[in-house]
Amino acid sequence: MTRIQGFPPVAAPGVRCLILGSMPGLASLQANCYYAHPRNAFWSIMGDLLGAGPELPYAARLDKLVAAGIALWDVIAACERPGSLDADIVGQTVLPNDFVSFLALYPGIERIYFNGAAAEQAFRRHVLPRLVDRPLRLHRLPSTSPAHAARSYADKLAAWSIIVAQ
Repeated sequence: MTRIQGFPPVAAPGVRCLILGSMPGLASLQANCYYAHPRNAFWSIMGDLLGAGPELPYAARLDKLVAAGIALWDVIAACERPGSLDADIVGQTVLPNDFVSFLALYPGIERIYFNGAAAEQAFRRHVLPRLVDRPLRLHRLPSTSPAHAARSYADKLAAWSIIVAQ
């Protein structure tokens, strides 16, 4: 099984919150951009909330997120996973990203939003124990993945609106 690598964070001075996924899926890895699967609702939601929709070039979407004070990253830096499903991540191969250094670079981050349960679980297991001196507000949001179709787009959008309400 091949070890896959995630992406560097999207952040800039002044960011106040961080959106975390677990690990990019195959479509994202192939396109070299976050949330590239055409049925993933992430960029549509960001379009409705921040004007960072899929109709914009990728770099412009990232600029809009950062301008809104939002950083973007994944919990996992590298792992083994056949396919794109979070459930297929081989747990003992997980290497988390370096959040101690990241949060030292971006001290304004006080809130972390998880794009689904897998991101939250990976963070709580692999990262949170190392952040004992950093008070953070953690909030799980419904996954934007097409694999999680149990909630409607309207429900997901309503839940995700918390990122602009605080």
